[in-house]
Amino acid sequence: MKTNKPVCVTGASGFIAAHIVRELLERGYRVRGTVRKKAENYPFLLSLPGAAERLELVQADLLAAGSYDRAVEGCDYVMHTASPYKNKVKNPQTDLVDPAVNGTETVLESCIKSGTVKRVILTSSIAAITDEPDSTKVFTEKDWNTMSSLDRNPYHFSKTVAELAAWDFIMKQRPAFDLVVINPFMVIGSSLGPSLNTSNEMVRDIMIGVYPGIVDINWGFVDVRDVAKAHVLAMETDTASGRYLCSAEAMHMRELVALLKSAGFEGYALPKINLTGKAGTVLMKALSFTQPKNIGMYIRTTIGRTMRYDNAKIRRELGISFKPVKESLIETVNDMIKWGHLPPQKK
Repeated sequence: MKTNKPVCVTGASGFIAAHIVRELLERGYRVRGTVRKKAENYPFLLSLPGAAERLELVQADLLAAGSYDRAVEGCDYVMHTASPYKNKVKNPQTDLVDPAVNGTETVLESCIKSGTVKRVILTSSIAAITDEPDSTKVFTEKDWNTMSSLDRNPYHFSKTVAELAAWDFIMKQRPAFDLVVINPFMVIGSSLGPSLNTSNEMVRDIMIGVYPGIVDINWGFVDVRDVAKAHVLAMETDTASGRYLCSAEAMHMRELVALLKSAGFEGYALPKINLTGKAGTVLMKALSFTQPKNIGMYIRTTIGRTMRYDNAKIRRELGISFKPVKESLIETVNDMIKWGHLPPQKK
């Protein structure tokens, strides 16, 4: 046990945060989670093993100054995961950037007020490292996304400026606590709550015919339980510092489709046409202009490129070993069927 005081987890009902709460409870910690509604609205958190004795849920608002004072009061460690993740937004500034940046600063200010916080673990993203794969480059924690903007991949931009704001806060305010950042790639796996997270939604879209064919794109995947464990290890490891790229392995769309077929999901509308060649990439880029702006931009900046990255730092310094991505993907599909996000397979 690193602390007998509550560990604060912001946005506790979120996909990653709920697993962090569970991981902490399993290790015997007391947890204080922030939520937007009253506690009774989150039965999936209140029913976790150990929750009745060691979980407290308090309401907080990302955009309300001082909203997190009560949540972090008396805590040694704070895990800030609360941040919007949406690809379809009307106003990127108000829907993505403001909540991400202002929310991060609000939490850090509350941590200073507490006088007890020793470390903040921030959930960032691969989006803060790059929004455009580069076949000639291996990305690491040293890389920063310098290309995104409100017009180009605004979600990536929001994660980048939010993390930069956090580091800038630490540099200027020089608080008594330090900052450690986790940068996951596509986070998949079983959900503790009923909502559908964006990465799992992408897998669902592949299965229900949203993609016209198998396109030349690959993603880095990581199981949500590993991401949760990485946060807790970042808290428990005194020497943890800086950023940690958190991803198990990369997989091309053709491998993903082949895996789903071999796992018995061939009854879904999986893409069959091979569009991975140059002609297919040109066609998909042209078709991307028929999609909502943010989705179209994401397609144009990723398709036809290969994402390569190095996860040696997190394995070496935090001692984490990752679950096989193929197992996580199959669990993801079965979990979406269980929650009703994916219809049962036609016989």
